[in-house]
Amino acid sequence: MAADPLLLKAGTWIGIAAAFIGLTTAIGFWKGWAIRFRLVGVTSFTLLLALGCAAFAISYSPRLKVEGALYVPVVYDNGSDLVVAAAGADFPKEAVQPTLQQLATNLRGSGRNSGDGLVHVKLRSLQDQADGSSKPVVLGEAIRDLKTGLVTQPEN
Repeated sequence: MAADPLLLKAGTWIGIAAAFIGLTTAIGFWKGWAIRFRLVGVTSFTLLLALGCAAFAISYSPRLKVEGALYVPVVYDNGSDLVVAAAGADFPKEAVQPTLQQLATNLRGSGRNSGDGLVHVKLRSLQDQADGSSKPVVLGEAIRDLKTGLVTQPEN
């Protein structure tokens, strides 16, 4: 995972400010200043802010972009083993595989309760019927193994 350099630098500077305010708090207790208890709150808040910036900077990972992939909205996610994205009626066939690869790669594993660690990602389009209704047609499917991070295309 790549750390965000701006947040790391901000966390460092806020941490330095927290250390300075902590030193001021210690001096305040030693000299008996009336503001010393407010300084405790400011110090603890500044430390919390510095730690939050550093933690977010370390845990941040940008979304992967696959060449040839198009944006499609996710219309169904059961939180376990199935994710369905909707493609428009004019979705090009050459963009199906890169789009599935991008969708599957960008899935986050934390919070999913898939027993075997496999998540099926489907790309579907709606096909108009003669009676005025529409029928979902699966354009492609990819399987993401959350344990290994591999994305595979199932055999049809």
